[in-house]
Amino acid sequence: MAEALWPRGGWARAFEYVKHRVRRLPDTPEKIARGIWAGVFTTFTPFYGLHFICAAIIAKLMRGNILAALLATFFGNPLTYVPIGIVSLNTGHFLLGTRPVEGFETSLGAKFATAGAELWHNFLALFTPRIAHWDELRVFYDEVFFPYMIGGILPGIVTATVVYYLSLPVIAAYQNRRRKRLRAKLDRLKNPAGDA
Repeated sequence: MAEALWPRGGWARAFEYVKHRVRRLPDTPEKIARGIWAGVFTTFTPFYGLHFICAAIIAKLMRGNILAALLATFFGNPLTYVPIGIVSLNTGHFLLGTRPVEGFETSLGAKFATAGAELWHNFLALFTPRIAHWDELRVFYDEVFFPYMIGGILPGIVTATVVYYLSLPVIAAYQNRRRKRLRAKLDRLKNPAGDA
């Protein structure tokens, strides 16, 4: 549980690992950056547990690098999901012209817990004589899921686009520098007498 909140080696090391993996992807900088766009955008959706699948589908549609999209979903982590959720929910309620119920921030966790319990109850109702209930899930959908989904689109597009334009020149410069180093190493291997 602790590693989910704080990975071994800390967040800086985890970030460096993801950055290193993205830089070394064997694709054009544009395709890698499109993949990164897809992964970052996906973190603004309420489809927790499905972010890898959503990112891969969006990257495929955009002709981006799928591995870059999967790595970019780490933009959403325990440190960023709270601000992402708050911005997405508030934007969603604003765009839909609705207002969160009073005490919404304190009851948000309770809404997740109640919806989860009802979902589990309905799953058990498939195999037992229990009767399925959908009231709490309907409330959760109306007050949390739908506003989050609608509200995550705009900040997701803005954030993903900013990350795209920041990552594109960095990836291109890294690939050019790496290509030059490999070419120099290859020249030294081909012409060892030139070093003498």
